[in-house]
Parts: sequence; structure tokens; C-alpha cells
Amino acid sequence: MKKQNPKQRIKNFNEVALGMSLEEALKEASRCLVCKNARCSAKCPVEIDIPRFIKAIKDKAFNDAIKIIKEKNNLPGVCGRVCPQEDQCEGACILNKKGSPINIGALERFAADWELKNASRVTRYALRTEGAKVIVIGSGPAGLTCAGNLAKLGYKVTVFEALHAEGGVLVYGIPEFRLPKDIVKKEVDYLESLGVEFRKNFIVGKTATLKELFGQGYRAIFIGTGAGLPNFMNIPGENLNRVYSSNELLTRVNLMKAYLFPEYDTPVNIGKKVAVIGGGNTAMDSARVCLRLGAEKVYIVYRRSEKEMPAREEEIKNAKEEGIKFLTLTLPKRILGDDNYFVKGMECIKMELGEPDSSGRRRSVPVPGSEFILEADTVIVAVGQSPNPVFLNATPELKTGKWGRIEIDQETQATNIKGVYAGGDATAGEDTVIAAMGSGKRAAKAIDNYLKTKKLF
Repeated sequence: MKKQNPKQRIKNFNEVALGMSLEEALKEASRCLVCKNARCSAKCPVEIDIPRFIKAIKDKAFNDAIKIIKEKNNLPGVCGRVCPQEDQCEGACILNKKGSPINIGALERFAADWELKNASRVTRYALRTEGAKVIVIGSGPAGLTCAGNLAKLGYKVTVFEALHAEGGVLVYGIPEFRLPKDIVKKEVDYLESLGVEFRKNFIVGKTATLKELFGQGYRAIFIGTGAGLPNFMNIPGENLNRVYSSNELLTRVNLMKAYLFPEYDTPVNIGKKVAVIGGGNTAMDSARVCLRLGAEKVYIVYRRSEKEMPAREEEIKNAKEEGIKFLTLTLPKRILGDDNYFVKGMECIKMELGEPDSSGRRRSVPVPGSEFILEADTVIVAVGQSPNPVFLNATPELKTGKWGRIEIDQETQATNIKGVYAGGDATAGEDTVIAAMGSGKRAAKAIDNYLKTKKLF
């Protein structure tokens, strides 16, 4: 896919990847072998019939292509942009043996964008009026998927969202230049056309408890509250001015529109030299956001090597193209402040790789005497997030495990509470959008089975 020139895109928040033209999409679709036993579909967490939708594009049946995708995926415009296809469908493509795989993500985006441009609603479902009432808590990718699938099955679904906009991490966590918010809004509009009701500014656990909602006639509940609690390193200096969690930075910039200040009254105080601690997609997003907010130098500081970075290869490449510097095998020890308690630097130590740890990645080990000072006036901590504690604290009967994650049956997404299911980052920790969607899909199937078995439909 064509992209904005790096020198130009660091000056704006417009989408970096520009999508495929009609000619490019047809040419790419023509490469597909339309395998009978498609490895690509087998690796898709939401089970899209990939060869069939690509063949539809090849045949210029774009209406059919998006309809095929939406048989399994309610968020094609999102997935076509942020799904890690290289580790899933594209990684399984048989053409990897002869060269490059089909660019499945770009073709999915093409089909989704074609629908939006043509303002068509190609997938309609006859909604039942007798369906049982089901609640979805949280409107992130897991919640949206579960809600959409249940609505297609005829249930009356209400999604409760704590924030003032639907989308969860899709609107607060992913920058505009990777996922335009109007795309998310169109996906939400599609779910509303299926009959899904959204209630914003509703904090389950505060506005109403789980028990109170069951008392209002809801028969089942899906929890998709995400991982909104930022983790910190617990090193000296993390309380200084201009130290942000990636969660705060990205929420201010994305959801609160700080990048449009002063049009939106949400300022963010970013200095000229920024150090971002972490190596995942969130760290890349934070670094690239800071560059666009006016930082002159931005560093990614990561304790392992680039090979061990969990970020997508594409996002690492984009960050490098934009001039972000990578300090790998580097561990922050403390953040240094000036007399006014603002960040002035960060003491780091060089690392080397040792034996693999429980994650399978090689453990990083400090190199004695290798300490140095990195000049910085802003530090962004992007070392992961934990499940949102507000709902969990208000629901002590819900069983949780390590890191406060909700414990579930892996096949059905069922919790220890009858009629309550959970998925996404609230159960798995910080993970990909498509993984969260897969859990929402499994939960919808299990909820349908539960309600029919109990004759509560």
C-alpha cells in the first residue's frame, strides 16, 4: 500500500497508509490461488472465508465481498487497518513459500472502504422482537463483536460504555493516523442498524451493579471492560512533571482531541526530547504521537533487542521512517528531575540477552558499569496495562486471577457467575484487536447456547 511521505506525515495526524486503488486491489486479488483448504481462514480468529471474499473482489463483485466478510466480522474497516495479518492469515498464506503472501489486510480494508464510499448497507438481518435482553459492558472490539453477533441472532442487546464515545481502545488507544475515528463511528453505526443499543457515560459498578442489571430483566451479561489501568516500572522519578503513562497520553490525544488544540481544550505538555519506555504497539503509537506534537527527538527505550519487540514489524518500520531513534538493550533505572520537579533526563543501563524466560523471549541481563544518562524532558511509560479495576472492585464475587484478569472457561468465555461471560483484554491482558474480537465471538455463541438451553430466549 502507498503511504504518506514520512517528512510530510510527521506534521499531521492524517492516515499514514493510503489504501489500495481499484486497479491495485484487482491485481492483488488475482494473485490468490483460492485454496480449497485455506490455511489463511484457519488462522483467522473470527473465521472469515478469505478466499471467497478475495475471489469476489477479483470478479469485481465488491458488494458480495463485503457481505462475505461481514458474515463473520462486524468491524472490517478496523481489522483491515490494525489486525496483525502477518502473524495470522498472511503468515499462513501458501504463497509465502514462493515469495510474498496475499496482502489480505489491504484487501479487507479495500472492501470495507468501498462500502463506506458507496454508502450501502449490504448486510441486513431480520431482527426478532421476542429476543431476550442481553448486556455488553464495554464497547471495545470484544464488546462490539459480541453485541453484533448476538443482535444477528435476534437478541436485544444493550452496550454500556463508561466513556462519552463508543469504541473502547479503538477510540482512546489507537491514533488517528493508524485508525481514523470516523471509521470506528461507521462500524458502530452498522451495529446500531442491527438493533444494538448504546448507552454512554454508564459505569457498571457505579451507575448500576451487576446484580441490579440482572434485576432489570437482562438474561446474560458479557464483560469487555478492557485493560485501562496503566502499569508503571516503580523506579524513582515516575512522579515528576512530564512523566505520562501511555494510556493518559493517548487518551488525551485520541479521545480528547489534544492534537487539535486549541480547537479542543485539551492541552498536552510535551517537551523537545521524549523517551518512550517499551517495545509494543502502544510504545510505537506514543512515540509517533509525540513526534507529531512537536518533539524534536524521540527515543524508544527497550530492555531487549529489536527482535524481541512485540510491536508489529510494520509499526517499527513506520517509526524508523519517521526518524524515531531505537535504544534497544537499554533499561531505565531512574528518572531525573530539575529544581522545579520537571524531567531533565533518565539514567539507564545497557543490557545483554541471557536465557529465555517464561514468555519464550531471551531474558535481558544488566551489563555492570554500563550506566549512562539519556537527555530527555518527557518520559512516556508504555510497559503494559491491567484490567480496569472500577468494575472489578464493585463485583467482588467475580473470580479473578493474576494481574486482576477475569478467570474464564477458555472455550466458552464463561466466568464463575451464572449467565456472565467475559473476553478481550479484561481476561487476556493487553492483546490484539482481532484476539479480542475472537473472544467476543466465542462468548456470543456460548451466550446463545446458554439462553436456549435454559429456555430464556
